[in-house]
Amino acid sequence: MAVGWPVELVDGDVRLRPLRRRDADAWMALRGRNAGWLEPWDATSPEPVRGPRPSFGQFVRALSAQAREGSALPFAIQYGGELVGQLTVSSIQYGSLRSAAVGYWVSQHVAGRGITPTAVALATDHCFGVLGLHRVEVNIRPENGPSLRVVEKLGFRDEGLRERYLHIQGRWCDHRTFALTVEDVPEGMLERWHRRRTGA
Repeated sequence: MAVGWPVELVDGDVRLRPLRRRDADAWMALRGRNAGWLEPWDATSPEPVRGPRPSFGQFVRALSAQAREGSALPFAIQYGGELVGQLTVSSIQYGSLRSAAVGYWVSQHVAGRGITPTAVALATDHCFGVLGLHRVEVNIRPENGPSLRVVEKLGFRDEGLRERYLHIQGRWCDHRTFALTVEDVPEGMLERWHRRRTGA
């Protein structure tokens, strides 16, 4: 079992908990309702996909195996007990780098309520405080305004453009990289977010 997994992280009405196979119906319905909101940013494979697409159960099993190996943390985002999105900590590396990347999506019907910044803050604090990582990064398409606002609200540092970084909807797309190291948030990411949100 990976250090810090399985785990649930909670702040108010926002909860991060392991994504489970029994989330299939709610997850598929949520993605279906948000297809136009999410698909422009979905990663794709540059190689032709042969055979049937993996089932939701296979998708969760693959992510859970990565969690057990310590290379990823696949979280469901809940708000008020409702499944509203997903946050995955991926590319977890130790050694001299001690880094990870955070990716996320949330349903359009709850966007703008501070749910995603809270989820990212919870995950970042877990990476720094429990996993002992030194750096967390988020990679975002320059055109993705809602995601850019998340890292802006949290005070992630803009480290510049990565050209043709990730394959998105059939083509190689530029991304901006935003990052924090543990020295940047001695008070903790969640504490910083609460202060920024309340203007304290």
